[in-house]
Amino acid sequence: MAEPDTSGPNAEQERYWNETGQKWVAFQRMIDQQIRPLGRRAMERAGLGPGARVLDVGCGCGDTTVELAERVGPTGEVVGLDLSAPMLARASALARERDARNVRFVQADAQTHVLPVSAFDVVFSRFGVMFFSDPAAAFRNLRTALRPAGRVVFACWQPLARNPWMAIPLSAAARHLTLPPPPAPDAPGPFSFGDPERVRRLLTDGGLTGVVIEPLEQTLTIGGEGATVDEALQFLLEGVGPTSRALRESPSAARQAVSAAVREAIAPFHTPAGLCMASAAWIVTARRESS
Repeated sequence: MAEPDTSGPNAEQERYWNETGQKWVAFQRMIDQQIRPLGRRAMERAGLGPGARVLDVGCGCGDTTVELAERVGPTGEVVGLDLSAPMLARASALARERDARNVRFVQADAQTHVLPVSAFDVVFSRFGVMFFSDPAAAFRNLRTALRPAGRVVFACWQPLARNPWMAIPLSAAARHLTLPPPPAPDAPGPFSFGDPERVRRLLTDGGLTGVVIEPLEQTLTIGGEGATVDEALQFLLEGVGPTSRALRESPSAARQAVSAAVREAIAPFHTPAGLCMASAAWIVTARRESS
């Protein structure tokens, strides 16, 4: 795998995803079980058929790449693109485990990487497109990789306030932590595509047409199916999301109080199926013009 590019426009993101990639690998099963239903809704909108060629942007540990490969069949191909070397190593191992021979992985920045022209029927992403320093430039670059009439399909989060599975733990943690100020609305991050009008503008500025933004509100099992309260708590505090990031940047002395507060806040949502909490995402589709 390539060394992180410390000079490119996404250098900060490249450092982050390579430094924290092992954490995502460690929590891969929990993450994939939790958000897989949302990714599948996006895949349904892609209209994939046998023989299709797909670029999976921000493919992470490869769960979506391998499923996309199964959907397009042996005559199709899926290329997984990501910044994180540790996550791509796991993705390659997953593809071997699943005998997915029609996939390959590339460590690169989708915003700047020179992509093959008109090579793909679909550019797909499950929560991987919100981290570009210049999203319009990224979509212009991705557009070049689409064949005429090719489609962009992705899932992204609605604002934090509409995602109780992240907002409730963070609010509980805030009773014992001084949270950093929220980032600017257009700063790279999980909620940077929360405003649908901004998303529409970015895609249009990126040369794409026919933008459709569909709300998707769905209950998720936090930390995966059947997770206990304590397993879900570990996922929220040590895995992914704004609470874990806030805790990493706070004094270690606060950890016990934060853990107790978050556990108390999430415990009422536990069911025999696991920790079930509401989420809100957008499923976005657009296309390259046909000529």
